[in-house]
Amino acid sequence: MAAMTSTTTAPARPVPHATRRFRLTPRLAFWFSAAVIGVVFAGSAVVSPLYRVYQERWHFSPISLTAVFAVYAIAVLAVLLIAGSLSDHIGRRPMMALALASEVVSAWLFLSAQGVGALYAGRILQGVATGAAASAAGAALLDLQPAHKPTAASTVNAIASSVSLAAGALGAGLLVQYAPAPTRLVFWLLLAASLAGLAVVAFMDEPGAKRPIGLGVLRPRAGIPPAARGAFLAALPALIATWALGGLYFSLAPSLTEQLARSNDAVWGGLVIFLLCAPSALASFLIRELHPSRAMVAGSAVLAVGSAATVAAVLERSNSGLLASTAVAGVGFGMAFLGAFRHLVSLATDDQRGALVATIYIVSYLAFSLPVIAAGVATDHFGLRSTAVVYGAVVAAFATLAAAAERIQMQVSRRSSESWISDR
Repeated sequence: MAAMTSTTTAPARPVPHATRRFRLTPRLAFWFSAAVIGVVFAGSAVVSPLYRVYQERWHFSPISLTAVFAVYAIAVLAVLLIAGSLSDHIGRRPMMALALASEVVSAWLFLSAQGVGALYAGRILQGVATGAAASAAGAALLDLQPAHKPTAASTVNAIASSVSLAAGALGAGLLVQYAPAPTRLVFWLLLAASLAGLAVVAFMDEPGAKRPIGLGVLRPRAGIPPAARGAFLAALPALIATWALGGLYFSLAPSLTEQLARSNDAVWGGLVIFLLCAPSALASFLIRELHPSRAMVAGSAVLAVGSAATVAAVLERSNSGLLASTAVAGVGFGMAFLGAFRHLVSLATDDQRGALVATIYIVSYLAFSLPVIAAGVATDHFGLRSTAVVYGAVVAAFATLAAAAERIQMQVSRRSSESWISDR
């Protein structure tokens, strides 16, 4: 859910293509790269309000529903790990084209879907698109950001992904409920946007400097540098809490809010995801200058409060309470994850950062997918409402642990610094 930050650190001068008469200026290419992220992330969110429609049409179980969601997360993780640095070697443009082409095929699969098998295939391709866009378009933003705005790429990346997730979910809910062809129109729009993006890629200069390619480029890289191990352990509960909560909302929350509202209106499903993602984007923007450790502590505390309030709302069968608590949890999500990510990558050297980021996303996407599968099994046995209560309580516990662990880590770091100064 959160923005996927590229490990590229130094902008590269765009490589001219003299054979093309027309080309995007660096400024337009920067915003086009953000638009690619927007299209792909919006596409990944439009399916969530449709899960109930598909479930009623094809009569598959909650386990199948959560498995359809989980294969998307696993595909994203696989692409990030295996091809995350591929754009450094073959270029940003080919990888962005791959992302948009995968989105085109995925949209076509959803348009022609006749059963749950097509949902699996479509979601896997959406995962490929998300992983490719996050790595290549995110790196292109860094390549093209103005020299006088060194935080522009990370800020635009975070906002583009979160806002697109919010808009995609809410827009799909509105189209499903009020527009004709509820399971088709949204994918025709996604198909058109992806095809338009593919056409524009042809007029974009390669922004990155290509490196020699070899078989080793596809080898997954993961690891935690010694200097970051204590901080990683302290941040682990925050990573688990934020992404596990995101997994719940993107898979089962639309069905939950419709159940609490006693309505089959698909707008509820889009609205609840919007209320998680939009405040997350706003919080990410507002805390961009806050110290990462402080952001993680504050965000984890807010996430714990929002998750606990969500549990209370579900117990009280209050849909308005669920929506309000979701917005609070969304603020905590944005603060906690962005704080944790920035704090951890600041502890790694340039040659260690890629492996550390890969490790962060391994943990994050496992938390995004595996608990949701368990929730699907639990829903079959104990019902959606009871499962949501336990799930929310576990997230609140992890968020509380995250705030406490990071506070302890901050105190240990401060004492170490004071001891080093006194020894000097």
